[in-house]
Amino acid sequence: MSADFTTLIAASDLARAIERPDWRVIDCRHDLADPDHGRLAYADGHLPGAHFLHLDDDLSSRPTGHNGRHPLPVPNALALRLGACGIDAGTQVVAYDDSGGIFAARLWWLMRWLGHRRVAVLDGGFRAWCATAGKLSTLPVPPTTEPRFEIATAGGHFAADDVAAGLARGDIVLLDARSPDRFRGENETLDPVAGHVPGARNRFFRDNLDRDGCFKPPGTLALEFRRVIGDAQPGRVVHMCGSGVTACHNLLAMEAAGIHGSKLYAGSWSEWCSAPERPVAVGPDGD
Repeated sequence: MSADFTTLIAASDLARAIERPDWRVIDCRHDLADPDHGRLAYADGHLPGAHFLHLDDDLSSRPTGHNGRHPLPVPNALALRLGACGIDAGTQVVAYDDSGGIFAARLWWLMRWLGHRRVAVLDGGFRAWCATAGKLSTLPVPPTTEPRFEIATAGGHFAADDVAAGLARGDIVLLDARSPDRFRGENETLDPVAGHVPGARNRFFRDNLDRDGCFKPPGTLALEFRRVIGDAQPGRVVHMCGSGVTACHNLLAMEAAGIHGSKLYAGSWSEWCSAPERPVAVGPDGD
């Protein structure tokens, strides 16, 4: 198997390559309501050879109350963690979770942020692996100091001021991945302010998945995203959500659909609403 996987990978393809020395599998399982879920699930059984990375401890930096609930990690710190997983520039990385890919997509985006393109999300996640291959391990994988992961580039994300300026100029399309009720300002339980950024459009990340928890076909995704973003160039599309996690799911879905080059507003709603001077809208798109 020589093809690089840069968006999604099927469990059957992973099963054929999982023992290759130039492949690394990363367990990203997490539960926002139970931060210990991922570690406990990993100890109970994980894909053979998989390393574990934690959303809060490894894939985010410390929140200050003004930088969102899951701020981007310090690039050098993340590079050290990736290097400890045995990842270098030539490694094919596969990330998985048990939540439809939302946490795995966070790692996928972060690695692309650092310039690593040979990274894919396991389509269907842990459930698809168990149904296809079934083999699990309870053995922890020790970290390594070699090879060393080196940052190629860091970019592709917007700050709050960039979003505000882009909306004022009318040259970005802001796409919010939260559920429609939270977008409208209803049933907000995670952030202290309900609503959305004025001018944002809503694309619920779960609409990227079919009934089996796998991503819809590329053609279907492309049609659905075009209904939301119209004829906007992909580079003008900026994704957000509550804290910069599920937004990566929409970004991954667009890439899988062949709509390349959209960006991430990493701080997302939890950062935006932390500043009282920033405007807030409630109701559906355009309100």
